[in-house]
Amino acid sequence: MSEPDESVSIVETPIAPDSRDEEHAVIAHFRLADDGFGAADQRALIYEAEQAIAAATEEADVGEVDGNEFGGGKAVLYAYGLDADALFKVMEPTLRSLPFRPAYVVLRRGDHESRVDL
Repeated sequence: MSEPDESVSIVETPIAPDSRDEEHAVIAHFRLADDGFGAADQRALIYEAEQAIAAATEEADVGEVDGNEFGGGKAVLYAYGLDADALFKVMEPTLRSLPFRPAYVVLRRGDHESRVDL
């Protein structure tokens, strides 16, 4: 049996990801009453909406809610899945029911995104 030739190197070629497997995102932005974290009742509404959206996205099997962020007079909700449009379709009724305005959603689809005003 011969020894491997160490002068020859093996280079693995990365496989391009299938665009259908890219993670998409729906990121909802809401303006709150003050420049801080919003009032306690505003945060409670956001938390309730987040729980409702988490249940709906799980039931529809379109993605998952990944949390929220408060600060600077804003609340942001994050959700991820394989199809931003399908995910938003499930989330939209709850997002539109929140009273905070101005509000908008960023739909991130791989390497591009679009904005929907609520």
